[in-house]
Amino acid sequence: MTRESVTHRYGKLSITLHWLMLALFVCVYASIEIKGLLPRGGALRGLFLGLHGLFGLSIFALVWVRLLGRLTPRPPITPALPKWQMGISHLMHFALYGLMIATPLLAWLMLSAGGKPMPYFEFYLPSLVAVDPDLAKQFKHWHELLGSAGYWLIGLHAAAGLFHHYWVRDNTLIRMLPGRSSDAANQRQR
Repeated sequence: MTRESVTHRYGKLSITLHWLMLALFVCVYASIEIKGLLPRGGALRGLFLGLHGLFGLSIFALVWVRLLGRLTPRPPITPALPKWQMGISHLMHFALYGLMIATPLLAWLMLSAGGKPMPYFEFYLPSLVAVDPDLAKQFKHWHELLGSAGYWLIGLHAAAGLFHHYWVRDNTLIRMLPGRSSDAANQRQR
């Protein structure tokens, strides 16, 4: 891979993490939606709730790697966006990172306040707060509210990428697509 192609696309790690986290988000939302369809008290319902937590904590773990990756230079959008669009882009990314940090953290706080363990694979994370059922309900409310907002944030993020690809015809989406060369990105611009 030449230096020229690197400057037009994100690195393999960034691309892999982006799409892996999308898959994790699909699993988080699918597992909680399926759980809601199952009868209360059933083992299958508990399984899907456990999967929801496992996928959510995986997002929480990987978001820190993604944030470190944001310290490296990002490939430019060509043609350059107007400042107002760049500002909205930064706000959207800030909101998405906030979602990936705050939502699992609220779940952890909710379980801690509810006196329940926070499992992650074979480990149990330490309790963050003392047992307080009223506080657990507040954390649950905020967790569910952010989870619902996540549908909108992720949908808007995807819609913006498609809008830039098909309407504006810049390289916003191409920079993050796996397996694409810079030549394909340059041809797209013509």
